[in-house]
Amino acid sequence: RSNPYQTHLLRDGVRRYLQLPADQTVLILHAKVAQKSYGNEKRFFCPPPCVYLSGPGWKLKQEQMKARDLGEVGFPVCGYMGLDSMGSSLMETQKLSFEEQPDAKGFGCAKALYISDADKRKHFRLVLKLFFSNGQEIGTFHSKLIKVISKPSQKKQSLKNTDLCISSGSKVSLFNRLRSQTVSTRYLSVEGGAFIASARQWAAFTLHLADERCARSEFPLREGYIRYGSVVQLVCTATGITLPPLIIRKVTKQYAMLDVDEPISQLHKCAFQFQGSDRMYLCLSTEKVIQFQASPCPKEANRELLNDGSCWTIIGTETVEYTFSESLACVREPVSPVPLITALQLTGGGDVAMLEVQGEYFHTHLKVWFGDVEAETMYRSPKSLVCVVPDVSAFGSDWRWLRYPITVPLLLIRDDGLIYSSSFTFTYTPEQSFIPGQQVLSDVPQDSDKLLDSIHQEFTRTNFHFFMQS
Repeated sequence: RSNPYQTHLLRDGVRRYLQLPADQTVLILHAKVAQKSYGNEKRFFCPPPCVYLSGPGWKLKQEQMKARDLGEVGFPVCGYMGLDSMGSSLMETQKLSFEEQPDAKGFGCAKALYISDADKRKHFRLVLKLFFSNGQEIGTFHSKLIKVISKPSQKKQSLKNTDLCISSGSKVSLFNRLRSQTVSTRYLSVEGGAFIASARQWAAFTLHLADERCARSEFPLREGYIRYGSVVQLVCTATGITLPPLIIRKVTKQYAMLDVDEPISQLHKCAFQFQGSDRMYLCLSTEKVIQFQASPCPKEANRELLNDGSCWTIIGTETVEYTFSESLACVREPVSPVPLITALQLTGGGDVAMLEVQGEYFHTHLKVWFGDVEAETMYRSPKSLVCVVPDVSAFGSDWRWLRYPITVPLLLIRDDGLIYSSSFTFTYTPEQSFIPGQQVLSDVPQDSDKLLDSIHQEFTRTNFHFFMQS
């Protein structure tokens, strides 16, 4: 455990942080697959990898740098993005200049990244290096794995090979490229509460498979792989804004195919027909998203003729988010590797409850904190930390009189005071052994030691719960 004096100072700081978190979040959005370039061509990744910087901690850091005359005017961060070093040493990196958006987030985009045929890998990761404007390194951040493909699959997908299939509940991006021209690429996005076609930014949408037999107002969601002819719903992951129910159609030579029900594959051309409409399709017109009425095909009843703006390319996307706070620390080392918690596993109970924290990028300089209480922590591997669950009495004297659950956030704190928050919480739930309707917060009897001892025994038989907040 840490030095008691240092722990006391740190605990005060953690309490201030919990009251007013000054987090810094790095969000990387990227596609699940990337087309390989051949010869001298450069097939730039589409949609391009994007980085968003959010949280009040960036503004706080900027103010601190200005106070010390270390910062420049404008957004205080710049970065470089490239492919991880397992490939060719000739891999290029692209500089990212972040611009502040109306919502105060910093936004940067790597539009000119590609993977050449000299790189023989089947998977790779993107690497993002961030720096403050004074040259101080912030850290290195990795994307999730990206699968390399030579070109979109033209043959019917088999569910035996699900690597390229798109499942219900997964995230996708939609883009439209008029006459196959890269410069005309526009992405389905959301701005000001409305759907738009943007040449700069793209949004990730959760693609849900719906039960088409139910009324539109009910719209229950289903699991499984998305097939052409299915009723789906597109929900913007950032804003929650939703399009009406849509029937997804396969596109062949600018025709919507009405009788195809095969699984959808990465980088397929598709169209979205509004359910219950008379051949109305989701369409773009410059930057606007409109409805377009397709023309029936007189000779083939199973086809409808679309315009260019109604033909979309679909691709699966991934997001990875790193959150940290330098508010308590004078950080001289990079904040990376930023640990990511993915699951919790509780063992034992009573006085010896142990919690295994599972995830990635763990190291020996981390301690698990339950709210403002440091837990005795043991490093097991880069994917596992084990800690002793603190007794509920560690949260102060008020616990003695409470009979309702206590929920505390789980934090990881580096030994220099750098805080890594998480979306996980831990809940202490006392056993309800008193008589219903009994006055709980009654006057304390003279022989309060026995009462305190009985409550302590009750809390050491506590039922523990933990969950991730949505």
